[in-house]
Amino acid sequence: MPVRLSADRRFRRAAAVLAGLALALPALAARLTVQVNDGANRPLGDAVVYLESPAARAAVKPATGVEISQVDKRFQPVITVVPVGTAVSFPNRDTVRHHVYSLSPVKPFEIKLYIGTPAAPVVFDKPGVAVLGCNIHDTMAAWTVIVETPWYGKTDANGRLVLDNVPPGSYRLRTWHASLPPAAPAAERPLTLTADGASAAYILAGASAN
Repeated sequence: MPVRLSADRRFRRAAAVLAGLALALPALAARLTVQVNDGANRPLGDAVVYLESPAARAAVKPATGVEISQVDKRFQPVITVVPVGTAVSFPNRDTVRHHVYSLSPVKPFEIKLYIGTPAAPVVFDKPGVAVLGCNIHDTMAAWTVIVETPWYGKTDANGRLVLDNVPPGSYRLRTWHASLPPAAPAAERPLTLTADGASAAYILAGASAN
């Protein structure tokens, strides 16, 4: 009988510890709200915002099912953000052929004249910004931003982005926009995220909402 009571006591103690951990889990994830404006202090939509840190780099995983299509002689979407290692498909949904390419050092590639979906996707395996174009239609342009973090996104039309479920810690908040000068790096600043969350406002000098 004493042995039975001891086992029951250990079970109750373990259950209490697990319950405490379950209650503490929500505190391990916080919300970050970011407002990005351009150099004239106007809301900047489609600004890429992401958080970098050693922990973020360790947690990054490739995304799945990512496409950059061609429709009406345009890339859709124009701005794509993907974690390092993501394979991206380039379906041509136009009735004309396209010749997709990038000369960017981060990921030079070329998909010669085609219709439909190429059999092999393009794997973006280094961080940075790849500018995409079409050799046949000079007005077509798009950007792929490759990040080493699972915590990223694009601002809405009001220049606002909310990132949920981010572990508290110290980060580099990085911001980029397609209107920045060619080859301009993402702007950065330090950010400390507590369990209570945080808000940040960023003026991206050199970018324009127009």
